[in-house]
Amino acid sequence: MSETSSVSMPMDTYGSINGGSSSDRAKLMPTKSRPDEPEACDDGVGDRGLGLLAQSRSQRRLESGCYFADGVRRVDFVIVWEEDLQRADDDPEDPWEQRKAVYRRRFEGNLRKVGVQMEEETSTSEKKKIHFIKLFVPWDVMCYYAEDLCLRAPLQAHSHPADNWSGKVLKSLHIPNVMEQRVPNQPLDYYTCPFRKSKLSKFLGSDDQDTYFSSTQRHQVAYEILATQVYGKRKRAEVGIDRLLEEEVYSGAFPLHEGPYELPKDYQPEDLNARQILNAYWAKWGLWYKYQPLDHIREYYGEKIGLYFAWLGLYTAWLLPASIVGIIVFLYGCFTFKANVPGNEVCESNMTYKMCPLCDEAIGCKYWYLSDICMFMRISYLFDHPGTVFYSVFVAFWAVTFLENWKRKNASLAHHWDVMDFEEDEERPRPEYSALCSSYERNPVTGNLEPHFPNSLRIPRIITGITCIIIMMVIVVIFIIAVIIYRVLIAIPLFQNPLLRSQASTVASGSAAIVNLILIMSLGKVYEKLAYKLTQWEMHRTQTEFEDQLILKVFIFQFVNFYSSIFYIAFFKGKFTGYPGKYIKFFGLRNEECDNGGCLIELAQQLAVIMIGKQIINNCQEVFLPKLFTWIHRFTKGLNWSRSQEAEASRCQADYQLIPYEGLFEEYLEMVLQFGFITIFVAAFPLAPFFALLNNWLEIRLDASKLVCETRRPVSERAQDIGVWFTLLDVIVQLSVISNAFLIAFTSEFLPKELYKYQFDSELHGYTNFTLAWSPANSTAQPCRYKAFRGEDGHYTMFYWKLLAVRLAFVIVFEHVVFFISRMLDILIPDVPEVLQVKIKREQYLAKQALMDAETLQSQRLQLQTDAEALVGGDSVARA
Repeated sequence: MSETSSVSMPMDTYGSINGGSSSDRAKLMPTKSRPDEPEACDDGVGDRGLGLLAQSRSQRRLESGCYFADGVRRVDFVIVWEEDLQRADDDPEDPWEQRKAVYRRRFEGNLRKVGVQMEEETSTSEKKKIHFIKLFVPWDVMCYYAEDLCLRAPLQAHSHPADNWSGKVLKSLHIPNVMEQRVPNQPLDYYTCPFRKSKLSKFLGSDDQDTYFSSTQRHQVAYEILATQVYGKRKRAEVGIDRLLEEEVYSGAFPLHEGPYELPKDYQPEDLNARQILNAYWAKWGLWYKYQPLDHIREYYGEKIGLYFAWLGLYTAWLLPASIVGIIVFLYGCFTFKANVPGNEVCESNMTYKMCPLCDEAIGCKYWYLSDICMFMRISYLFDHPGTVFYSVFVAFWAVTFLENWKRKNASLAHHWDVMDFEEDEERPRPEYSALCSSYERNPVTGNLEPHFPNSLRIPRIITGITCIIIMMVIVVIFIIAVIIYRVLIAIPLFQNPLLRSQASTVASGSAAIVNLILIMSLGKVYEKLAYKLTQWEMHRTQTEFEDQLILKVFIFQFVNFYSSIFYIAFFKGKFTGYPGKYIKFFGLRNEECDNGGCLIELAQQLAVIMIGKQIINNCQEVFLPKLFTWIHRFTKGLNWSRSQEAEASRCQADYQLIPYEGLFEEYLEMVLQFGFITIFVAAFPLAPFFALLNNWLEIRLDASKLVCETRRPVSERAQDIGVWFTLLDVIVQLSVISNAFLIAFTSEFLPKELYKYQFDSELHGYTNFTLAWSPANSTAQPCRYKAFRGEDGHYTMFYWKLLAVRLAFVIVFEHVVFFISRMLDILIPDVPEVLQVKIKREQYLAKQALMDAETLQSQRLQLQTDAEALVGGDSVARA
């Protein structure tokens, strides 16, 4: 960076307005002491003279970089474009560069027509000249868009004490709460209602235009303006900043951070800016056990990001009891390890049970003895014992109770953050939707003319999207078949080797699981990009509808992508193999059987590889990819500055070095898929919640650090809840009940052992021999045994049919009992706490009173008085 300069553009009549944070409204309240929230871009009010105060305020604002050169107008948004100095020297009349310049002039001209004020700052290096266009939205424009966007305005401040159930429990037990921390500059809570300029005097803080709108509200308005301005022809969809970024007319568009995130050497906590507070009290690794400052997160990043971290924090907290119980169940298996009679019989059998070859004798597979897999039989008991049945029921109730608790938490936060009715009443059409629609129709709710895209055009596009999903799922199935064939082909030479024979199935399954994980991750990335383009093409009206459709597409595919191989092992592998002499073949190869220790241990192995491997890959990506992308971004843009140059860089330049924030889609998808792993297949892997807990402790701080330190500040978005993700979680819970019922009934050894206990021996003596059938005569070169409940002729025994009846009965009883109790919990636990219902009614009353005109109140009083007189007169006549 060789030089910098700043040039102020012409201003209109709104020249003396500046922004501020909502916390500054507290100084307008005589009934409360002001809980100042000083930020790098804000200033406090001291007891100095007005002249010195104005001079000091202007100087500090200029130093912060969040204000225009006059130190009065706040930077609400920044758009950036680059000038390639080397290309300009080689080809000064490049037609595409000239066209981009025309687009910029038109776009910025339309911004000025709306009333947006601009100031340009430049930064020059050897390769590029970077132009930072700083935008400021004046008061009148803010008021217009605040009313149009239905932003909330404060009516009255009230207390909102922290409500943590864990804190209450620890307090009742007189145990110090190490999770609690005092975060400075706590945002105030207000009773609010939709903003109306005509009722401005009714709102709290309305006499101070400088600080009335919060920084996140100003960002929302600025982005709305940027997203709807035309720069070319509307028919060609040449509208909005997002399209300009895609065409590289601009290289960046973002709101500024509230100063640096690094903490000063000597400071008072109350003097930190909002970004430094989040870094000090949220993003540090040492705070993994502390409560998250959700109000600060929402104040800085908006409700949508705030709700994500609230959900992730609650989910992580609820994983703790599930992990503890899962560890206890696993330890129960360890402690009763030696009391496993069937396992001991296998290990002590020596050469008693000669087993049939696991592949065709013609290709060299040998006979083997059951005692060869002694270790695997013992290990399989750790994942297949009576405790896993109890744990499956526990996790089913745990998942239902967690979702019910989240509904209550969500309702409290939605009211606390003023978004309870956002989706129903306030959400407007997406800017891209408005720009691309060629017709208008009246909204049946509001009566306003809105852009309209006819269903006759949308439905064929949706059908095309569904077709693409089906094609991609077929591709996933093809890859699964390829992995199965790979596993069979790898196992054959291993079975032929006497040294590797006992580990053949384990090695083949483990390597196949790793190959499957690589294919899963690769296909997922390809499909996500395809799904995004398809959803854009389908033209959905609101951002919520757009995101819901995108989420649904990607989740359906990823569900098949991640879980199909696991479902195959859990419910199909080893079930259709046939018997010696009549083996079922697939593409000329014998259908594969379960691992040495049974299908359940292979299922646990597959779960561990995919779930834990996916977590490790994702965490490595979140640690290293932002740093890699930042380095690439700085190198390609010529921003490789020294430390002294970075210290001198303006706020615009410092934030431009950071990478754009990619949103919450990947974060939610990762967590919802993880939720599926720990619920749908928990009967096979009781340690899954524990590994999920370890990952999530890391995930929260990784996401926090990335947001605070490594990415540009995202545009604040409002949201009422976590959207369709909750519906998907509920579907996973219902599916987990069915899955675990069939897993215990048909894959686990629990029911065969229980029926054997009831019918033959309560101590399971002789169970191993009972489960092994003899090969039919002349079907093999030597008499051998194989695992099945069949007679010597290969037909199923009566015990098999009794067991089948017991299995079906277990599935029906298990499902009905769990579903009934889950439904009762849903009915008995109200979605909205009773205390919150009172608060909502109080806020509605205050809003109605505050927005009512004095004339209306007077006319109501006169009407009431007239009605009372008429009533009194009527009573008198009646008595007479």
